[in-house]
Amino acid sequence: MDFKLMAGFNDPFFSTLQDMLDVSDEVEKSFTPSKKYVRDAKAMASTPADIKEYPDSYVFIIDMPGLKHEEIKVQVEDNNVLFVTGVRKREPEENKEGVKYVRMERRMGKFMRKFVLPENANLDAISAVSKDGVLTITVQKLPPPEPKKPKTIEVKVC
Repeated sequence: MDFKLMAGFNDPFFSTLQDMLDVSDEVEKSFTPSKKYVRDAKAMASTPADIKEYPDSYVFIIDMPGLKHEEIKVQVEDNNVLFVTGVRKREPEENKEGVKYVRMERRMGKFMRKFVLPENANLDAISAVSKDGVLTITVQKLPPPEPKKPKTIEVKVC
């Protein structure tokens, strides 16, 4: 299914997303994923996110339940990739003899998401706020470039 056609987005941001989703069958069959790749893929699949576009910014809203702000890392890697990670560890059971889990459903382990930022993202104006298990990252947009004015060249007589 073509995401661009389905959603009607022609923005470079979404075309990059489409490129990431398009993987040929031959590549899939010849690819043997490493344990790290599988672990990271699971972390990415289980970290839900919303993306909003405003006239002057992009806003990424990412669920990171149970993580304190110091346990979350937000970085911009090469080629404008916004990289968000965190690890939620099980609380130690100190001095509680005879206590055992009957059921464990809350997600533990690595949280991770990667987003390819569009060309108009201002990498120097990124802010991140964590509140109630929700991380909100705001990436300001660069102003549109000034249209180039035609350069007039004087014609000389020889």
